[in-house]
Order: sequence, then C-alpha cells, then structure tokens
Amino acid sequence: MKLLNKLFITILLVTVVASGCKKLDLAPTDRFTDLTFWQVDENVSNALYNNYSIMYNNGLYFTEEALSDNAFSSAGDVTIISSGNGTPLTGKFAGDWSYYYSCIKSCNEFLDGIKKNTTLPAATRARYIAETRFIRAFEHFNLEKWYGDVPLINYNITADQSKTVSRTPKADVINFVVSELEAIVPDLPSKDALAAAENGRITKGAALALEARVLLYQGNRMADVVTVCEKLINDQATNGTYSLNSSYTALFSDPATNKTNNESILSLQYVPTKRTWQDFWDFAPVSVGGRVNSMAPTQELVNDYVMMNGKAITDAGSGYDANNPYANRDPRLTATIVYDGYKWDAEGGANGTTKTIYIKPGSDPSDNAANPNGPDEYVGGRQSSSPTGYYWRKYFDPSAQTSYVSGLNLHLIRYAEVLLDYAEAKNSLGQMNATVWNETIGALRKRAGFTDPGALNYPASGDMTNIIRAERRVELALEGLRADDIRRWKTAETVMNGYAHGAQFSGDPSTDNGFIRAQKRTFNPARDYLWPLPSGDVTLDKNLKQNPGY
Repeated sequence: MKLLNKLFITILLVTVVASGCKKLDLAPTDRFTDLTFWQVDENVSNALYNNYSIMYNNGLYFTEEALSDNAFSSAGDVTIISSGNGTPLTGKFAGDWSYYYSCIKSCNEFLDGIKKNTTLPAATRARYIAETRFIRAFEHFNLEKWYGDVPLINYNITADQSKTVSRTPKADVINFVVSELEAIVPDLPSKDALAAAENGRITKGAALALEARVLLYQGNRMADVVTVCEKLINDQATNGTYSLNSSYTALFSDPATNKTNNESILSLQYVPTKRTWQDFWDFAPVSVGGRVNSMAPTQELVNDYVMMNGKAITDAGSGYDANNPYANRDPRLTATIVYDGYKWDAEGGANGTTKTIYIKPGSDPSDNAANPNGPDEYVGGRQSSSPTGYYWRKYFDPSAQTSYVSGLNLHLIRYAEVLLDYAEAKNSLGQMNATVWNETIGALRKRAGFTDPGALNYPASGDMTNIIRAERRVELALEGLRADDIRRWKTAETVMNGYAHGAQFSGDPSTDNGFIRAQKRTFNPARDYLWPLPSGDVTLDKNLKQNPGY
C-alpha cells in the first residue's frame, strides 16, 4: 500500500544559514530549506507519514502487558517496575517520556510548517492537520495516564522554552485531548470513504473511538462515553461501517484479514520486509521456532477465561476439571495462549502437520532416562523458556519470515473495544439490560464461538461489573490495555501485590497449591499509580515537580 511504503521515509528539515550572502533570506537552490520544503506537496505528505510512523511502536504495544497481571517479563526495567522498585532513574520512565514528547515536537513542527504550503487543496490541508492533531492528542493522553500532570505542549517550543515548562493539571490535559478529538472529526473521512491505498489513515471513527477511551478512563464521564459510542454504533453512515469480524483468530493471524476488516478502527501499520516487528520470536514455544521467552502469560489471566457454559472456573456447576484445566473453556483461550498439550495446528506446523506442545515436566512421551524431565520445551538440555509454563499464540503470523519477522498490523483500537466501553459505561450508569448485553458482551461471546445459552444470554444474577471486566480482559489480552484498566479501576494495588503465577507445575502443593511463583510483585497505591518524571528533566527544568513518593 502506498501509505505504508511512505511510512518509512524519515523527514529531515534542514535550515541553512547562508553566511557571506548579502541577502540572508536567500534560499539555496540545491537543497530544501524551511523556506522551500513546505511548498512541495510530496514533502508535506511524507512529513505527515513520518508522524504516523513515530506515533507508537511494537515495543510500547507489547511491553505494557507485562506491567499488568496478564503477563510476566524478566526483562530489565519491566521487572524493576512490576516489582515496585522503579525510581526516577529507571530507563523506561525516561524513555517513554522522551518518545511521546519527541512525537509531539514533530507534530507541532508539522502544524507550523504546513501553514507555509500554498499548493495543496484546502480540504487536503485540513485533513493533514486533523490527522496530526489526532496524533498529538494521542501522545498527550498517553503521557497523562502514566505521569498525571504533564506539560501541555500545543505549539512548537524552542529548546530554551523546553527548559522552563511547567506541569499542566491532568484535567486540563484531558480537556485539551477531548476538544481536539471533537474538533477534527469534520475534517476526517469516514472509513468507508478511504481509498484502498489509504488504508490505515486516521478517520472519523478513530477520533470518536479514542475519545470514548479517553472519557472512559476518567471514570466520571460515563454518560459522555455512551453518547460517543452510540455515534459509532448507530450512525455508521456518517462515521464508517464497523462490525465484529467473524473470526477472532483471523484478526491477529490471518494476513489478509488482519490488514483489511471492518473491526479494526486504527492499527499500527506494518509491511513485510519494509517495516516489521519480531517480538513473537520471544513469545512462541521453542519447539516451534521460538527463542528465549521475553514475556509469558500468567495463570491469573488463564483463570479469567470462563467455561463454555459461561460460568467462571470457581463457580458451582461450572464443570471445571483441575486435571484437565483447559477443556471446555472460552475459545479465546486457545486463540490467545499456548498451554501444556496445545495442538499447534497445521497453520503453524511443519509440512501441514499438527504438533503437540508439551510443557509440563514429564508430559512428553519421548522422555527417557537421559532426559527424565525433558518435555518438548526442554531443548538441548535447556529448561522451558517460559517462566510460567505458558506462551502466546495471539499474533502468530503463519507468513512470517525466519525468526518470526512479521508484517502483521498491530490493532490499536478495535470495534470490540467500543462495545466493551459501551457495556462498561451503561452498567456504570445502571442501564445495563438484555438489549445492551446482546449488543456487546453477548455479541463478543457469540463471535468467539460460544453456543451455550448460559454464556450468551443476559445473566439473571452475578456481579455484572466483574463479568464485564473479565470479558474485557480476555477479549483484549496482549493488546496493551490491561495495565490501563487495573490502574483506572484502582485494582492494581490488589492484583499487582503478591506473586504472579504460572501453571500448576511446581511440584510443591504446600506452596500456592503447586502453581509456579513467577515473580513477587509490589504495588504501593500511595505512589505507583503515577510514574516518576525522569530525574534528568526535573534537574534541567526547575518548574517540573516530581510525583509523590519518588
């Protein structure tokens, strides 16, 4: 796609000082300067696509999962943060802060520069500006959700000015983000109006869906969430046609569906051989080409996949069998997580075969005296690379290059999330009923493959808040939103204190009933709901004040 090919063009704006010339504003004729760059339409479009390319990345997308109770990672800063030992010197805190503000800087430069263009049609300029304002708003939203009060930078500041900025109250940042998203909708096309070559561009639907997420995260604007979601659900003629894809798995693992479907509202665009990601190499079992596991699903995530009858595994009459724990479970479990005895199907098997993944020590029929505890995941005498006994299947790319180099898109916002936002908001307002259930949770479960009325019908009893939260967890697993959820619900202080567990493989029933202890986690509610500002920035800018507890 033409858009995707342009995403990888890095724009360098060069300002040349012509020393020795009598007319200091005379532009050189052999290179672009700020006087001439923006007069070339192709330069403007390439600068826009550059902002798309730096809006977000696969590292941020996947890493956030291990900052929640969905996954455990033994990698550096993530381990430090999830164990409660982060400080203002921790690299990820400074790295993310810098990443977001670098993108904001690029957006502000673009918004300044495009004013100098006089050749693009007015509607095209308006659209480019709207897309850039979306990206800038998205970055401010990411900053405020992690750091709280942050400098609101809505113009192109100088290096000297950057040393004197102050923190803007979170409420003002949110108001700015919401107002920006509302203001740009008229200048954006609907998804249905996009040409094929523009697939992946920001649309009216993306602006509305991001607004719904931002409002949902505030907790006290649920009526506004309902209003925005209903624009996407009920007014698709204006805002774009969205629906749940018929196959959950195909959204993440079928290259054709992954690229073009009616469920993806905004995705990170990747292109085989040109812009790729490789994280799955450290997500997959070693017996099917994985390397060393960098992030593994937790038992706590596995536990939230309900039975096919809709009951939680701890509910009376659920039919859960601890000796066969993965049977008769929500089909999204198999679509998302690799467990002991998993059938790695022909799609990923060698020569069209199905491979059984043996993870539990002693489970592999090929075990022998020389390797008595050597299931399939013990390769070359090396212990299973998963510290929890689980691996990821979601985002497996059957067309990946060697070492799982993939060009699959990574979904930032899906229509499924809009339905979950809507269900949560309606329930919060006391307006959940069978009609809303059928439009949201019931529809998601039907798409997932549930057929039992006990799972599909509106429940006559039960804690609806927890039902919706668990549904959100399993539907959106490995999409980087769980850390946001447990922080906005203020449940992180519960679920991120204590051990993150793995499968029941430890062999010591006296400790956590035999479930692997992967990591001892600590979350201080007086401090850890906000990240610290980087110490270097606080030192450089005396107007920046550090968050409490750091």
